Amino acid sequence: MADRPDRKVTSVSGGILPRILQSWWAPRRIVRSLVAMSEAQKVVLLMLAMLIILIAQAPGHSRAATLNPSIPFEARFGGALLAVMFLMPLFAYAVSWLVAVLSRLTPWRIDGPDSRLALFWALLAVAPAMLLQGLVGAFVGPGPALTMVQIICGLGFLFIWGAGLSALARRK
Repeated sequence: MADRPDRKVTSVSGGILPRILQSWWAPRRIVRSLVAMSEAQKVVLLMLAMLIILIAQAPGHSRAATLNPSIPFEARFGGALLAVMFLMPLFAYAVSWLVAVLSRLTPWRIDGPDSRLALFWALLAVAPAMLLQGLVGAFVGPGPALTMVQIICGLGFLFIWGAGLSALARRK
């Protein structure tokens, strides 16, 4: 819904990359600035996030194929392509719908488009950290460094998603 008179749209300078970086320290402001985004633009956000996450997995699949050649890289990457580009978007839509429905049980209300925006933006904002996770997983392998990067990615995603939801939620 591009015209939302009940919402104050805040202005954020710069394009998508500065907004992704700013999401790590000011996610509420960034998500509020994106509230006028159309559904088609939200789908582009989701698919861009999924593409970056797929690319982030490639080094790990290459390492795994080198260590265990019984499953070639092409098969591993093909499975990841199916999962990330086709199944994960469906899962993301289901999760955003579930959040919108469950918000009816709380004093805060979030509608479907806002729930999708918060989730899709959180996925895109954490995607560069996923690139780092893929590189650490491929070059360093399993261990404390990979675990630390995975925790940072997970907590960053939850922080950005939670802040986005709270920025878009309305009191009943």
